[in-house]
Amino acid sequence: MALDIKIFETIIPSRFLSFTIPNPVLPAHLLRVAVLDSPVQLTESPQVAALFVPQTREPDWIFSTESGHLQLLLSSPGISRLILIGNNRINGPDSSPLTYHKRDDAQYVKSLENSLKPLFFALSPKVSVKDGIFDVPVLDYEDNLICSVVLERRAGIFVSEMLVEDIEIESDSELREFRRRLRFKRMPNLVQTEIRIVPQKVFELDRVKIGGEVKFRPDTKVLVHSYLIPMVASLSLIGSCIEDRFRKGLKPKALCLGVGGGALLSFLRTQLGFEVFGVEMDEEVLRIARQYFGLEEIQVCVGDAIEYVEKLASRDRVLNLVSGEDNGDCNLNHANVFDAKFDVIMVDLDSCDPRNGVIAPPLEFVKKHILLAARSVLSDFGIFVMNVIPPTRLFYDTLIHEFQEIFHELYEIDVGNGENFVLIAKVSPVSSPLSECENSFLQKLRIAILGRYLDSIRKI
Repeated sequence: MALDIKIFETIIPSRFLSFTIPNPVLPAHLLRVAVLDSPVQLTESPQVAALFVPQTREPDWIFSTESGHLQLLLSSPGISRLILIGNNRINGPDSSPLTYHKRDDAQYVKSLENSLKPLFFALSPKVSVKDGIFDVPVLDYEDNLICSVVLERRAGIFVSEMLVEDIEIESDSELREFRRRLRFKRMPNLVQTEIRIVPQKVFELDRVKIGGEVKFRPDTKVLVHSYLIPMVASLSLIGSCIEDRFRKGLKPKALCLGVGGGALLSFLRTQLGFEVFGVEMDEEVLRIARQYFGLEEIQVCVGDAIEYVEKLASRDRVLNLVSGEDNGDCNLNHANVFDAKFDVIMVDLDSCDPRNGVIAPPLEFVKKHILLAARSVLSDFGIFVMNVIPPTRLFYDTLIHEFQEIFHELYEIDVGNGENFVLIAKVSPVSSPLSECENSFLQKLRIAILGRYLDSIRKI
């Protein structure tokens, strides 16, 4: 049935349509055109924009799904309708090829842009045309991806479809940079976990390529996700107490709510010597973390993070604890979870609803009784560390107020990416009797994170 072009004369919030047309540059091929209207009407004169999908990246969920399309629209301020144009993949968004290599398609895109101006006009609301002058800006999609290969696609019970991919990205140095990523289809533009990977064997770098014969292994010595480093830097606030733990022959304990690929957990264990426990909702995510991201020798509870904290606070026995060695159930007592309180709780949880954009933490976490439960399972000098992506200033101010009502002191780190903040709440004031030169833990911490963000911690 032919598409009635008149339906595009008005903006209808959240309407999503896709169709194919002949490619005016390559007549033997088809173009996929997808049109999405903003969930909210921004102005009386809606702005329309177009974006061309990079060639061979058409199967990427960023461009082939409504959720990816929505995130592209939400990241383009002032745009009421976003038109995506890309080569049509005959066998659907999850078909081969599973590899991508960046190419220079500027000339191809320019030819398409000139040929498709009448289409852009037809797909624009009537009110967008004023005084006979009409223009649809073409947005540039830019990232640092050079090439990628999908290692596995899998569906989890709670997170639904996910994929693991190896990538090469542009680097500021002469050294090539290889990464491994975990992404969820529900929010494909958000990288859930990213780690550095290195060849398992020594090769000349010119011979190494993503998707080739060279095998890669996780490098857990570094953190590459921008907000994880400031989360780790927060440990400097209790550096003297952690040093005291080590001098007594004890390991400090960390509880990580939200595991994903486990980059943070692995770093705390391997680089800083912590005893680490994690809580993850989806067991399939844990399998991915162990198989691809180097999550080893760390005990993880499969379940809801909020419920788990509440159970810890009431000292209930929590079942379904799985070790890093075994996917079966084990007795919680073996983990010594209840033998002592935690020195740090780190929260890395985000909203599950892509229509709200990325929000961290979930709204359910911003409740007084949850924060009280978290405080009750912290040691006397413990800290509560949270990655925050606030949708509004009111959300952030409310969260700060809730923290200040419950904890003794509150600190903030601005990650500097225009999105993430890290909040650090202290159970009690702690002095620092040891200087850094006397504190081996602080020295180790500074080396592990190259001193980054240690001077960016601000008391609120």
